[in-house]
Amino acid sequence: MASAHEGTATTHRTTFSRTTSVQRAISAEPATIWSLLTTAAAYPQWNSTVLSLDGAIRQGGRIRLVSALAPERPFTLRIKQCEPPARLVWGDAMGTRTFSLSPAGPGTTLFRMTERIGGPLFPLFAGKIPDFDDSFTRFAADLKTAAEAS
Repeated sequence: MASAHEGTATTHRTTFSRTTSVQRAISAEPATIWSLLTTAAAYPQWNSTVLSLDGAIRQGGRIRLVSALAPERPFTLRIKQCEPPARLVWGDAMGTRTFSLSPAGPGTTLFRMTERIGGPLFPLFAGKIPDFDDSFTRFAADLKTAAEAS
């Protein structure tokens, strides 16, 4: 279940894309974690990587996210998949973030988050995109803390 790098984000780069991933075992049921991931307005209360998140986290919904990593650049994202309590996908034309939850034993859930950014124009702006590793590591740690406190 747990890997040697449990809870620490890693990034894989190619010429035309970048993929950052993190996974973390959380001592909480998937429904508890799902509730945290899908209550937009509450993100800043439990997640130090998100300054604000407005909108509806539901299939086809739109959200506006302001991250601590780039507060000057709000992101308008579409909810591409919403399959409670297992899979949530949001993104825009340049990137897609996938959250997945799977049972990992009694009272434990494996949380995974992956974001892929890329496309034919990626090499032109790749250097302007900040590294996500620390932010992803903190996101997973914050989620674990909030879910286990519920």
